[in-house]
Amino acid sequence: MTRKTAMVVCPGRGVYNAPELGYLARLHSDKRGLIETFDAERNAQGQDNLTNLDGAPRYSVSKYTRGDNASALIYACSYADFLDISQDKFEIVAVTGNSMGWYTALACAGALSDTDGFKVVNTMGAIMQEALIGGQLIYPFVDETWREIDGERDRLLAMTEKIENLYVSIRLGGMLVLAGDDAALAEAERRLPPTGRFPMRLGNHAAFHTELQTPTAERGRAALPVSLFHPPKTPLIDGRGHVWLPKATPLQDLWDYTLEHQVTETYDFTKAVTAGLHEFAPEAVILLGPGATLGGATAQTMIADGWRGLTSKADFTALQNKAPYILSMGLPDQRDLVT
Repeated sequence: MTRKTAMVVCPGRGVYNAPELGYLARLHSDKRGLIETFDAERNAQGQDNLTNLDGAPRYSVSKYTRGDNASALIYACSYADFLDISQDKFEIVAVTGNSMGWYTALACAGALSDTDGFKVVNTMGAIMQEALIGGQLIYPFVDETWREIDGERDRLLAMTEKIENLYVSIRLGGMLVLAGDDAALAEAERRLPPTGRFPMRLGNHAAFHTELQTPTAERGRAALPVSLFHPPKTPLIDGRGHVWLPKATPLQDLWDYTLEHQVTETYDFTKAVTAGLHEFAPEAVILLGPGATLGGATAQTMIADGWRGLTSKADFTALQNKAPYILSMGLPDQRDLVT
């Protein structure tokens, strides 16, 4: 069997929702040893363990969107999905992620062990939840065809310059994730024309990837030593579009990026995906679960770049129907093509 080259994308927060309850039990019962190791870390910190969270009879928004719960659950689901990718079908040529997914990407690429990756994500999730500095909202700058609305992105960026303590948190395909304190977000919501469900405030999300998170970055660096990190075994693309290579990664620099720049500066998922497409020309893009919410942002990035001649949502849909290029492991039919 000829293997396809693939870029793996790890999701961030907000992807373990009610439909995903039981994801570990349903899909990863063969990984009990790994989950028990993660549970032991949670138990030692006095936190609800993953087995209990994933196996609960019902989903609670207030409980499952907390950073200290959501981050750990998502990491475990995503990393377990990564282990299920068929090595007979795919050669993984690059790994990237969105926001919190950077920590998962570090583990998938071999820059952190599976347990140290969990330690990093669990520690940072707990620190952010404890402080819960500011919040986030999402707003699109593309229309229903996923084409950019003339001038809309520039208008949004200009607005962040005019509102004190409002920042661009994540560049996410055809959307911007804005972050700031409560007053800044309220002012942004006042200025943004309602369109569908947007502007959409994200519950239990702090002002990630902004200078407001400087105290969080300081606590993270104090808790997580550089000795946890290793050179990646697979090329690793960060939230600037920078590629960390297996034989050319200074560990101090990787630690600095992960626990300083990545925490306090804009995370450019769009640039990360674009860099992966251009540098590695993968024959497929595999989105780890849980959920499948990154599919739209990844496709919008491809459209903006003109990848494979794509110019609209209709073009992308036609490509997917003919021979799926983006494979979301959170979708059962596409998962079967990956595992």
